[in-house]
Amino acid sequence: MNFSIIIYIIGYVLKIEGLLMLAPTLVGLFYGEKEYLAFLIMAAAAFAIGILISFKKPKNQVFYAKEAFVSVPLSWIFVSLFGCLPFVINGDIPHITDAFFEMVSGFTTTGSSILTNVEALSHASLFWRSFSHWIGGMGILVFILSVLPIANGATMHLMRAESPGPQVDKVVPKVKDTSIMLYIVYTAMTVLQIILLIIGGTPLFDSVTLAFGTAGTGGFSIKSLGLAAYSPYVQYVVGIFMILFGVNFNVYILLVRKHLKQALRVEEARWYAVIIILAVALITVNTKYLFPTFEEAFRHAFFQVGSIITTTGFATYDFSLFYPIFSQTILVFLMFIGACAGSTGGGIKVSRITIMAKTIRDELSRIIHPRAVKKVRSEGKAVDHSVVRSINIFLMGYLGVFAISLLLISLDNFDFTTNFTAVSATINNIGPGLAKVGPYGNFSEFSDFSKLVLCFDMIAGRLEILPMLVLINPRTWSRPFKRRPKVR
Repeated sequence: MNFSIIIYIIGYVLKIEGLLMLAPTLVGLFYGEKEYLAFLIMAAAAFAIGILISFKKPKNQVFYAKEAFVSVPLSWIFVSLFGCLPFVINGDIPHITDAFFEMVSGFTTTGSSILTNVEALSHASLFWRSFSHWIGGMGILVFILSVLPIANGATMHLMRAESPGPQVDKVVPKVKDTSIMLYIVYTAMTVLQIILLIIGGTPLFDSVTLAFGTAGTGGFSIKSLGLAAYSPYVQYVVGIFMILFGVNFNVYILLVRKHLKQALRVEEARWYAVIIILAVALITVNTKYLFPTFEEAFRHAFFQVGSIITTTGFATYDFSLFYPIFSQTILVFLMFIGACAGSTGGGIKVSRITIMAKTIRDELSRIIHPRAVKKVRSEGKAVDHSVVRSINIFLMGYLGVFAISLLLISLDNFDFTTNFTAVSATINNIGPGLAKVGPYGNFSEFSDFSKLVLCFDMIAGRLEILPMLVLINPRTWSRPFKRRPKVR
């Protein structure tokens, strides 16, 4: 294990976080809040520590997958830890476990919260919560890869450890150039949404924080009522952009490069659209009797489906209390399906679901026709066996983490629906679940131990399970065994 390069990367991450913390500092100054001091102190501390541990470039720059699968989750943990300390210092969230939970939820774009009164926070803290979604949405290291002076294939190892989906190579043929292009598209879409929200009469601060939460598919709101506090126009704008940010960003890169036909042929995006249309139609029909007009039933169904499948977590309606069980069940299914690979959304991913479905179909075909020779195909190409294998490994790890987490948080003695959907909401980076953790509930009643378990789930879900399993594997930290030479 090359510890020097891992420490060097973490130092770079902390320097970037220190600079980013200046944004909430300026917001606090603008609104005349004393809470800005906490962000200024931690900005200076993070930047100073980052410089201290990354000042000298390591002589040994050997960097393999093992180093990437350790440095990425450690970077996310340190970013969340340093990012939560301003909340503790300024008193907005005085309990450190709660503050850490809130910040992990922010950076992983989960949107689960322990807050019972969101409006009580300062503007600086509200901005930082939402800004953390935007930072974590595209990936903390995706941005750093464009400036980090490491070569020898290290960038690809880091990208594979952080980027969602089973086929990262398709999205990033040239990592540094593509990370820059991703952020250009990401930023442009965010700015466009802010403009549209302002046109609809939304205050600037609200527009910016809503856009950050939408772009990162995070879901932190600055109001206790969530999106129910805004007009139908705002709900439609946010709903549309949630779905757009859940699309594989490879599609947008193709459009920027004027490859329209290729963009329209992306199979995952087509299935993503089909699932959304079908879910919206079913829920609208199932819930139309709850609303005075068909438009209102459609709007809430459209918004909730877009919010859940993209794992954003915004809400316009408390579906955990008022939606029929049929509609709630559809939303729970969408929690697991998730958005597209290469998007800012979480979940298992549409690409994995479609490949698994085709694998089952072809296996059934082989049983019926033993001599038939078939290969699983995706995006018009044969899927390599290594991709199918990686999906199987991901699912086994996913189910294992899910089951153990469910068992551990059950020690708090909450009802099964609360526990099951709490784990579902955190490991899939969604935010709200059902019952106590519904859209207008929160995670404050869980014990500190359960909150830390759910923090693990949020980071594991955001990093696609394996990096966190590598991090906690004792063999990762053990020295390689060397055989003694035989004595003759």
